[in-house]
Amino acid sequence: MNEFIRQLEGALLRDLRSLKREIEAYPTEADIWRTAPGVSNTGGTLALHLAGNLQHFIGGVLGQSGYVRNRDAEFARRDVTRNELIAEIDRTLSAVHAGLARATDADLLSDFPIPIGNKMLSTGDAFLHLVTHFAYHLGQIDYHRRLVTGQGATVGAMVPGELRTARPAAG
Repeated sequence: MNEFIRQLEGALLRDLRSLKREIEAYPTEADIWRTAPGVSNTGGTLALHLAGNLQHFIGGVLGQSGYVRNRDAEFARRDVTRNELIAEIDRTLSAVHAGLARATDADLLSDFPIPIGNKMLSTGDAFLHLVTHFAYHLGQIDYHRRLVTGQGATVGAMVPGELRTARPAAG
C-alpha cells in the first residue's frame, strides 16, 4: 500500500471513529432520529448513509466483500438502535481497512471500477471524493446533534492528532 492510500485510510478511520463519538454523544436514541425544521436528514440517517456509502464503494467494489447497498433504505430507516448504528460503523471500519489494503499505485491513476454520481473518475479522485463526502456529512451530524439537543460541546471530530502521521510540532 502506498503512502497516499495509507493517509487516506488514516483519515477515513479517524472520521469513522469520530462518527461513533457523535452517535454516542446524543443523549437519547430518540434524539438521533429527531428532525428539525428545514433539516431533512437526521443524525441516524446520515450515519447509515455514510456507512453504506463506504461499505459499498470501498468494501464492496474495491474489497470485493460482497456488500450489497440499499441506498433507499439508508434514507428511509428509522428503527435502528444506537448499538446497531455503532455496529454498522464498526463493520465500515473493517470494510475500509480491507478494501484499501487491495488498492495499488496503478489503481490511483486508473478509472474507479464503477461510476460515482454518474461520472467516471480516476480512483485517486474517487478516494478524495469519498473522504470529502464523509467529512461534509460528519459536520452535518455534529450540527444536527447540537441543534436538536441544545448541546454545544464538541466530541472532538476531525482531530489532526488522530491522523497516522501526527507527532508533536517542533518547539
